Amino acid sequence: MLPSRIFFDSFLDDFEDNKFKKMMKCDIYEKDGNYNVIMDIPGFSKEDINIECDNGIIKISCEKKEENNEEDDKKYLRRERRYEKCERSFNFGDIKEDEIEAELVDGTLTLIIPKREKVDTRKNIEIK
Repeated sequence: MLPSRIFFDSFLDDFEDNKFKKMMKCDIYEKDGNYNVIMDIPGFSKEDINIECDNGIIKISCEKKEENNEEDDKKYLRRERRYEKCERSFNFGDIKEDEIEAELVDGTLTLIIPKREKVDTRKNIEIK
């Protein structure tokens, strides 16, 4: 079962006008002891993407800077592809941060995030 924090984070996103959510659409599911994130990030190369993990929070950010070409003699009528920056974060809780795998193929980022096994810390106390 996915952590309730993921759904809560998503619930909060609905209250914001979040263009990143529209740009970085994703599916998150659990399979074989891993969380799997499939995210569409069209137009970005792997050099433009940064993935950070801190205490179970995965932050995916993308930044594409304007290419300066001084020999460019074009007269633009519209220019929308100059600079883009976006990011999304998800709280997965207790995960194996050192074993996360990431792959970018044709504008789709795939993360495989291994979950930590839960240790039962409950202990019965014997009454004397």
